[in-house]
Amino acid sequence: MTRWLKENLWRHITGVVMCLFALFPLYLVVLSSFNESGSLQVTSFIPKDISFANYKVLFNDERIPYLTWMKNSLMISGFVAIVSVIIGAASAFAFSRLRFKGKRFGIQLLLLIQMFPAILALSALYVIMERVYKFAPGLGIGTQMGLVLVYLGGAMGVNIWLLKGFVDSIPAELDEAAKIDGASAMQTYWQIFVPLAAPVLAVVSLLSFIGTFNEFILARLFLIEVETRTVAVGLQQFIGGQFSENWGPFAAGSIIASIPIVIIFLSLQKYIVSGLTAGSVKG
Repeated sequence: MTRWLKENLWRHITGVVMCLFALFPLYLVVLSSFNESGSLQVTSFIPKDISFANYKVLFNDERIPYLTWMKNSLMISGFVAIVSVIIGAASAFAFSRLRFKGKRFGIQLLLLIQMFPAILALSALYVIMERVYKFAPGLGIGTQMGLVLVYLGGAMGVNIWLLKGFVDSIPAELDEAAKIDGASAMQTYWQIFVPLAAPVLAVVSLLSFIGTFNEFILARLFLIEVETRTVAVGLQQFIGGQFSENWGPFAAGSIIASIPIVIIFLSLQKYIVSGLTAGSVKG
Protein backbone atom coordinates (compact mmCIF):
# COMPACT_ATOMS: atom_id res chain seq x y z
CA MET A 1 0.00 0.00 0.00
CA THR A 2 2.84 2.37 0.85
CA ARG A 3 4.53 1.61 -2.45
CA TRP A 4 1.30 2.26 -4.36
CA LEU A 5 0.86 5.60 -2.61
CA LYS A 6 4.38 6.64 -3.51
CA GLU A 7 4.12 5.58 -7.15
CA ASN A 8 0.49 6.30 -8.08
CA LEU A 9 -1.00 8.80 -5.64
CA TRP A 10 0.61 11.80 -7.34
CA ARG A 11 -0.72 10.61 -10.71
CA HIS A 12 -4.28 10.46 -9.41
CA ILE A 13 -3.97 13.87 -7.74
CA THR A 14 -2.59 15.39 -10.94
CA GLY A 15 -5.40 13.84 -12.97
CA VAL A 16 -8.09 15.12 -10.62
CA VAL A 17 -6.61 18.63 -10.55
CA MET A 18 -6.36 18.79 -14.35
CA CYS A 19 -9.95 17.56 -14.73
CA LEU A 20 -11.19 20.20 -12.30
CA PHE A 21 -9.16 22.84 -14.13
CA ALA A 22 -10.70 21.81 -17.47
CA LEU A 23 -14.27 21.56 -16.15
CA PHE A 24 -14.27 24.84 -14.23
CA PRO A 25 -14.97 27.13 -17.26
CA LEU A 26 -17.83 24.85 -18.33
CA TYR A 27 -19.27 24.90 -14.82
CA LEU A 28 -19.00 28.68 -14.76
CA VAL A 29 -20.90 28.96 -18.05
CA VAL A 30 -23.64 26.63 -16.82
CA LEU A 31 -23.88 28.58 -13.59
CA SER A 32 -24.12 31.88 -15.47
CA SER A 33 -26.87 30.54 -17.72
CA PHE A 34 -29.09 30.09 -14.63
CA ASN A 35 -28.10 33.45 -13.17
CA GLU A 36 -31.02 35.83 -13.55
CA SER A 37 -28.82 38.94 -13.23
CA GLY A 38 -27.20 38.19 -16.59
CA SER A 39 -23.63 38.62 -15.33
CA LEU A 40 -20.62 36.38 -14.81
CA GLN A 41 -20.29 37.28 -11.16
CA VAL A 42 -20.75 34.16 -9.07
CA THR A 43 -21.38 34.65 -5.36
CA SER A 44 -21.63 30.94 -4.60
CA PHE A 45 -20.45 27.83 -6.43
CA ILE A 46 -23.61 26.09 -5.31
CA PRO A 47 -26.54 28.14 -6.64
CA LYS A 48 -29.39 28.73 -4.24
CA ASP A 49 -31.90 29.97 -6.82
CA ILE A 50 -32.12 28.58 -10.34
CA SER A 51 -33.79 30.78 -12.95
CA PHE A 52 -34.63 29.95 -16.56
CA ALA A 53 -35.06 33.61 -17.48
CA ASN A 54 -32.01 33.58 -19.76
CA TYR A 55 -33.35 30.62 -21.71
CA LYS A 56 -36.75 32.30 -22.03
CA VAL A 57 -35.06 35.36 -23.55
CA LEU A 58 -33.63 33.23 -26.35
CA PHE A 59 -36.98 31.76 -27.35
CA ASN A 60 -39.47 34.49 -26.44
CA ASP A 61 -37.72 37.69 -27.54
CA GLU A 62 -38.75 38.52 -31.12
CA ARG A 63 -35.50 40.42 -31.66
CA ILE A 64 -33.50 37.22 -31.17
CA PRO A 65 -34.09 34.55 -33.89
CA TYR A 66 -32.11 31.97 -31.94
CA LEU A 67 -33.74 28.93 -33.55
CA THR A 68 -33.00 30.39 -36.99
CA TRP A 69 -29.36 30.83 -36.02
CA MET A 70 -29.21 27.23 -34.84
CA LYS A 71 -30.80 26.00 -38.05
CA ASN A 72 -28.34 28.02 -40.14
CA SER A 73 -25.37 26.64 -38.19
CA LEU A 74 -26.56 23.04 -38.47
CA MET A 75 -27.31 23.32 -42.18
CA ILE A 76 -24.03 25.05 -43.07
CA SER A 77 -21.91 22.79 -40.86
CA GLY A 78 -23.63 19.61 -42.03
CA PHE A 79 -23.36 20.54 -45.69
CA VAL A 80 -19.68 21.49 -45.37
CA ALA A 81 -18.90 18.28 -43.46
CA ILE A 82 -20.57 16.03 -46.04
CA VAL A 83 -19.22 17.75 -49.15
CA SER A 84 -15.70 18.16 -47.74
CA VAL A 85 -15.55 14.44 -46.93
CA ILE A 86 -16.80 13.47 -50.39
CA ILE A 87 -14.34 15.72 -52.22
CA GLY A 88 -11.48 15.05 -49.81
CA ALA A 89 -11.87 11.27 -49.97
CA ALA A 90 -11.99 11.22 -53.78
CA SER A 91 -8.98 13.56 -54.02
CA ALA A 92 -6.96 11.57 -51.49
CA PHE A 93 -7.65 8.33 -53.37
CA ALA A 94 -6.59 9.94 -56.64
CA PHE A 95 -3.35 11.35 -55.19
CA SER A 96 -2.50 8.05 -53.52
CA ARG A 97 -3.49 5.45 -56.11
CA LEU A 98 -3.90 7.04 -59.54
CA ARG A 99 -1.21 8.26 -61.92
CA PHE A 100 -1.71 11.57 -63.69
CA LYS A 101 0.33 14.54 -64.84
CA GLY A 102 0.97 17.13 -62.14
CA LYS A 103 0.28 14.74 -59.26
CA ARG A 104 3.50 15.46 -57.38
CA PHE A 105 3.24 19.21 -57.93
CA GLY A 106 -0.41 19.23 -56.80
CA ILE A 107 0.19 17.44 -53.53
CA GLN A 108 3.23 19.63 -52.77
CA LEU A 109 1.19 22.73 -53.53
CA LEU A 110 -1.48 21.63 -51.05
CA LEU A 111 1.19 21.18 -48.39
CA LEU A 112 2.68 24.59 -49.16
CA ILE A 113 -0.69 26.32 -48.87
CA GLN A 114 -1.25 24.84 -45.40
CA MET A 115 1.92 26.54 -44.16
CA PHE A 116 0.27 29.97 -44.31
CA PRO A 117 -2.35 31.02 -41.73
CA ALA A 118 -5.86 31.27 -43.16
CA ILE A 119 -6.25 34.75 -41.65
CA LEU A 120 -3.80 36.08 -44.26
CA ALA A 121 -6.34 35.42 -47.01
CA LEU A 122 -9.18 37.24 -45.25
CA SER A 123 -8.88 40.48 -47.21
CA ALA A 124 -8.43 38.65 -50.51
CA LEU A 125 -11.47 36.48 -49.86
CA TYR A 126 -13.58 39.53 -49.10
CA VAL A 127 -12.57 41.24 -52.34
CA ILE A 128 -13.09 38.09 -54.41
CA MET A 129 -16.53 37.30 -52.99
CA GLU A 130 -17.55 40.95 -53.31
CA ARG A 131 -16.80 40.78 -57.02
CA VAL A 132 -18.54 37.41 -57.33
CA TYR A 133 -21.65 39.03 -55.87
CA LYS A 134 -21.82 41.39 -58.87
CA PHE A 135 -22.50 38.61 -61.39
CA ALA A 136 -23.73 35.85 -59.02
CA PRO A 137 -25.62 37.42 -56.09
CA GLY A 138 -26.46 34.02 -54.63
CA LEU A 139 -22.78 33.09 -54.19
CA GLY A 140 -21.15 36.37 -53.20
CA ILE A 141 -20.57 38.31 -50.04
CA GLY A 142 -23.42 38.27 -47.54
CA THR A 143 -24.77 34.85 -48.64
CA GLN A 144 -24.62 31.50 -46.90
CA MET A 145 -23.61 29.67 -50.07
CA GLY A 146 -20.69 32.04 -50.51
CA LEU A 147 -19.59 31.25 -46.96
CA VAL A 148 -19.93 27.52 -47.68
CA LEU A 149 -17.65 27.84 -50.72
CA VAL A 150 -15.02 29.59 -48.61
CA TYR A 151 -15.25 26.90 -45.92
CA LEU A 152 -14.90 24.11 -48.48
CA GLY A 153 -11.88 25.71 -50.07
CA GLY A 154 -10.13 26.15 -46.74
CA ALA A 155 -10.77 22.60 -45.52
CA MET A 156 -9.66 20.71 -48.60
CA GLY A 157 -5.93 20.75 -47.95
CA VAL A 158 -6.09 19.39 -44.41
CA ASN A 159 -8.70 16.76 -45.24
CA ILE A 160 -6.84 15.53 -48.31
CA TRP A 161 -3.57 15.13 -46.43
CA LEU A 162 -5.26 13.34 -43.53
CA LEU A 163 -7.14 10.96 -45.82
CA LYS A 164 -4.15 10.40 -48.10
CA GLY A 165 -2.14 9.15 -45.14
CA PHE A 166 -4.83 6.55 -44.52
CA VAL A 167 -5.04 5.49 -48.17
CA ASP A 168 -1.26 5.02 -48.27
CA SER A 169 -1.57 2.59 -45.34
CA ILE A 170 -4.00 0.34 -47.25
CA PRO A 171 -2.04 -2.53 -48.87
CA ALA A 172 -1.66 -2.15 -52.62
CA GLU A 173 -2.37 -5.88 -52.96
CA LEU A 174 -6.06 -5.14 -52.41
CA ASP A 175 -6.08 -2.88 -55.46
CA GLU A 176 -4.22 -5.44 -57.53
CA ALA A 177 -6.64 -8.18 -56.50
CA ALA A 178 -9.56 -5.94 -57.45
CA LYS A 179 -7.99 -5.24 -60.87
CA ILE A 180 -7.53 -8.97 -61.46
CA ASP A 181 -11.24 -9.43 -60.72
CA GLY A 182 -12.00 -6.78 -63.35
CA ALA A 183 -12.83 -3.89 -61.03
CA SER A 184 -12.33 -0.35 -62.32
CA ALA A 185 -10.75 2.46 -60.32
CA MET A 186 -14.21 3.73 -59.34
CA GLN A 187 -15.30 0.28 -58.18
CA THR A 188 -12.10 -0.07 -56.16
CA TYR A 189 -12.79 3.28 -54.57
CA TRP A 190 -16.39 2.51 -53.56
CA GLN A 191 -16.05 -1.18 -52.66
CA ILE A 192 -12.62 -1.25 -51.00
CA PHE A 193 -11.50 2.20 -49.93
CA VAL A 194 -14.78 3.64 -48.62
CA PRO A 195 -15.65 0.66 -46.33
CA LEU A 196 -12.10 0.51 -44.95
CA ALA A 197 -11.95 4.28 -44.50
CA ALA A 198 -15.17 4.56 -42.47
CA PRO A 199 -13.35 5.48 -39.19
CA VAL A 200 -11.19 8.20 -40.70
CA LEU A 201 -14.08 9.54 -42.77
CA ALA A 202 -16.12 9.84 -39.58
CA VAL A 203 -13.29 11.74 -37.89
CA VAL A 204 -12.85 14.11 -40.84
CA SER A 205 -16.58 14.81 -40.98
CA LEU A 206 -16.68 15.39 -37.21
CA LEU A 207 -13.72 17.79 -37.28
CA SER A 208 -15.19 19.63 -40.27
CA PHE A 209 -18.58 19.94 -38.56
CA ILE A 210 -17.16 21.19 -35.26
CA GLY A 211 -14.74 23.58 -36.94
CA THR A 212 -17.44 25.09 -39.13
CA PHE A 213 -20.03 25.23 -36.33
CA ASN A 214 -17.67 27.15 -34.03
CA GLU A 215 -16.09 29.38 -36.69
CA PHE A 216 -16.69 33.07 -36.08
CA ILE A 217 -14.38 35.37 -38.09
CA LEU A 218 -15.42 34.42 -41.63
CA ALA A 219 -19.07 34.03 -40.63
CA ARG A 220 -19.06 37.47 -39.04
CA LEU A 221 -17.48 38.96 -42.16
CA PHE A 222 -19.78 37.29 -44.70
CA LEU A 223 -23.16 37.07 -42.98
CA ILE A 224 -24.56 40.58 -42.67
CA GLU A 225 -28.30 40.06 -42.33
CA VAL A 226 -29.51 38.94 -38.89
CA GLU A 227 -31.65 36.12 -40.28
CA THR A 228 -28.71 34.56 -42.15
CA ARG A 229 -26.26 34.49 -39.25
CA THR A 230 -24.93 31.40 -37.54
CA VAL A 231 -25.31 30.85 -33.82
CA ALA A 232 -21.71 31.90 -33.12
CA VAL A 233 -22.23 35.25 -34.85
CA GLY A 234 -25.71 35.72 -33.44
CA LEU A 235 -24.68 35.17 -29.82
CA GLN A 236 -21.85 37.67 -30.17
CA GLN A 237 -24.32 40.54 -30.19
CA PHE A 238 -25.19 39.79 -26.55
CA ILE A 239 -21.72 40.87 -25.44
CA GLY A 240 -20.74 43.34 -28.14
CA GLY A 241 -23.84 44.66 -29.84
CA GLN A 242 -27.19 46.20 -29.13
CA PHE A 243 -27.74 44.04 -26.03
CA SER A 244 -24.48 45.26 -24.42
CA GLU A 245 -22.85 42.82 -21.97
CA ASN A 246 -25.66 40.39 -21.34
CA TRP A 247 -23.72 37.29 -20.38
CA GLY A 248 -26.68 35.29 -19.09
CA PRO A 249 -28.43 34.69 -22.44
CA PHE A 250 -25.01 34.32 -24.06
CA ALA A 251 -24.15 31.47 -21.67
CA ALA A 252 -27.58 29.88 -22.12
CA GLY A 253 -27.28 30.02 -25.90
CA SER A 254 -23.79 28.52 -25.74
CA ILE A 255 -25.03 25.60 -23.63
CA ILE A 256 -27.86 24.83 -26.05
CA ALA A 257 -25.56 25.21 -29.07
CA SER A 258 -23.16 22.64 -27.64
CA ILE A 259 -25.81 19.91 -27.46
CA PRO A 260 -25.69 18.93 -31.19
CA ILE A 261 -21.89 18.72 -31.08
CA VAL A 262 -21.98 16.50 -27.98
CA ILE A 263 -24.57 14.20 -29.58
CA ILE A 264 -22.56 13.86 -32.79
CA PHE A 265 -19.34 13.35 -30.86
CA LEU A 266 -20.83 10.57 -28.74
CA SER A 267 -22.43 8.85 -31.73
CA LEU A 268 -19.08 8.75 -33.57
CA GLN A 269 -16.97 8.03 -30.51
CA LYS A 270 -16.12 4.46 -31.49
CA TYR A 271 -14.55 5.73 -34.73
CA ILE A 272 -12.54 8.56 -33.24
CA VAL A 273 -9.58 6.68 -31.74
CA SER A 274 -9.08 4.37 -34.71
CA GLY A 275 -9.71 7.21 -37.14
CA LEU A 276 -7.20 9.61 -35.60
CA THR A 277 -4.45 6.97 -35.61
CA ALA A 278 -5.30 5.67 -39.10
CA GLY A 279 -2.49 6.21 -41.52
CA SER A 280 0.05 7.06 -38.84
CA VAL A 281 1.80 3.69 -39.28
CA LYS A 282 2.32 2.24 -42.74
CA GLY A 283 2.42 -1.47 -43.32
